[in-house]
Amino acid sequence: MPVFQETSNAARDLRILPSRALPLPRLSPRPEILESSSSVEENREVVVIGAGPSGLFLTLLLARYGITGSSLLCLDSKPGTLKAGQADGLQPRTLEVLQSLGIASEIIAEGCHMEEVAFWNPVSASSQDGGNGAIKGIERSEFVPDVNVPARFPFEVTIHQGRIERILQENLHLYAPEDTIRRSHRFLEYVVDESNTEFPILVKYEYDHIDGSTKQGSVRTKYLVGADGARSRVRTCMGLSLQGETTDHIWGVCDFVATTDFPDIRKRCAVHSDSGSVMVIPREQIATGDYLTRLYVQVPEEVSTDEDSGTDKKSADKKKRGAVTLEYIFQQARAVFSPYSIEIKEGTTPDWWAAYQIGQRMTPKFSARTPDGVDRVFIVGDACHTHSPKAGQGMNVSMMDSYNLAWKLAHSLNGLTPRPTSGAADPILETFEWERSDTARQLIEFDTTFSHIFSGKIGAAGSSSSGLTHEEFLRVFRQGSGFTSGCGLHYQPSILTTTPAKPQAAATDSSSGALVSGKRLLNVEVKRYADATTRQLHDEMPSIGRYRIIVFASNDLLNKSGISQASLLSCSEMMERFPAGTIDLVVLHPLKERFEWTDIPPIVKRFAEMRTYGLSRKEDAYEIFGIAKDAGVIATVRPDGYIGMLTKLSGTEDVEAYFRSCLTCNS
Repeated sequence: MPVFQETSNAARDLRILPSRALPLPRLSPRPEILESSSSVEENREVVVIGAGPSGLFLTLLLARYGITGSSLLCLDSKPGTLKAGQADGLQPRTLEVLQSLGIASEIIAEGCHMEEVAFWNPVSASSQDGGNGAIKGIERSEFVPDVNVPARFPFEVTIHQGRIERILQENLHLYAPEDTIRRSHRFLEYVVDESNTEFPILVKYEYDHIDGSTKQGSVRTKYLVGADGARSRVRTCMGLSLQGETTDHIWGVCDFVATTDFPDIRKRCAVHSDSGSVMVIPREQIATGDYLTRLYVQVPEEVSTDEDSGTDKKSADKKKRGAVTLEYIFQQARAVFSPYSIEIKEGTTPDWWAAYQIGQRMTPKFSARTPDGVDRVFIVGDACHTHSPKAGQGMNVSMMDSYNLAWKLAHSLNGLTPRPTSGAADPILETFEWERSDTARQLIEFDTTFSHIFSGKIGAAGSSSSGLTHEEFLRVFRQGSGFTSGCGLHYQPSILTTTPAKPQAAATDSSSGALVSGKRLLNVEVKRYADATTRQLHDEMPSIGRYRIIVFASNDLLNKSGISQASLLSCSEMMERFPAGTIDLVVLHPLKERFEWTDIPPIVKRFAEMRTYGLSRKEDAYEIFGIAKDAGVIATVRPDGYIGMLTKLSGTEDVEAYFRSCLTCNS
């Protein structure tokens, strides 16, 4: 009879828990060493203001990268997560990022997928009754795919913003203490104290005490991030303001359970009629078993015409928005949907409704420096750019601001970026403003075009009216898919996105294919060599704050004197010159025949045993990425999944030069 003996080991407790991302290595002193000698003054390395999607996401990422415990604090004025309204859609790129963090499953499983868009326009002349030329109602023009670019998730997902916040907060609690987020704490201002060189930013706030009174408090920090929305007080303290235009277009929005005979109510729809425009956004199933629907309803300009001629535009616009009621929204919706009917389901009440005015604005800067020359204050999300909700970009671009900033902050705090000269900004952290302000400008330009064209009136097919045509609207929609999906974002050249001095040194096929410096790494199906299992490449490269070197070996991988093995050996030697745990090696090969570990350099098994892949049965990674199998290529991948640099297999000196500009070097 076998005898089982269990040894007592605290590490065994971890085996029954889900695996968690390892924190980044730290070269700089721990915050406990740097804490203020004052017993009443609180010090944090990062303070985040706002616990909406962008603030929560930033806080979660920092905690997962190892900035946690006494290092991190998030203050939010609300008592809890959002309960109704506001953002509701996640784009393909955002889903890819959430998947890389292991927190996308509930959203993808239970959210509403939008895989195609239905376009509805005024009835064409050929469809009119009697042919008397009078337009009667709307008709479907066509269906088109919602996403028109390569994406792992070729659809959008709609689900309650509060639910997204709850998922982020639950995951945060695996990495950080529950009091990392302090609710009902209202940011007042920050001041810079040059006498405190370690924690120079003093953040002041107020909160509701348990006895019902209002108390004030403060905390010192190295870095402050404002994720506090369009009315950001952090932005105001930075001396910045949102700049841009506000149009005359006013829209009503409502989340409700619909009773309707409109056939496409469970699809994303762009509806243009002679009476105005409506966007239909299907939503997720709720606890009652019903499915929500969101309507964006264009409000005619004549909704409020009695304002005094002397009233300024801001006051007049506010009066117009105030004149929009729930009853008015549905009155207008019924006019647009005619001859179809649409009502709020009997026995239910709308989840949320509001009136808003389209505007595209952004701040001239996304960061501020303290007198020591360091970028220490940042703003993300609506605090630095606002726009219409038509393209579903608000929450997505905001969360991607945080995704861009988080790893750069963590690397700087952990001493992983090259130390700048005295009085100079961190060169890696500095790229946040360059990259995300450029993204915001593109967003503003696209949203201006898209919201204007959506608010326009489309004539019936075959009519002689000289207005907006369905074809023009569809062209703008399709051209913007790369941007609206988040999958077509292209970061411009910088210290993080470079091209070798001789571009022709890289595989020419890759430069024109899907592997492009400055763009995200596409997902592709691969076959892992160690266990012969089919994997998704994105799942093999989770968001853990580390760089990657992907060696796409050539057909000569088994040739011990060939360029592939020489490249692998050179890359492994180069990795040793940087802090352990900051660069992962990934190996792909195009070979169809089997081989043994002993046929390739032993460093592959040492550094990349579970990150070595061949081609899957369904997909050829080399063809998808545009890589010549007889040439191969080396790609560096940034911690946020974007290609940093491409070079030929013999260009390992270019790879080392790239990392010397991004990471602290051991020698």
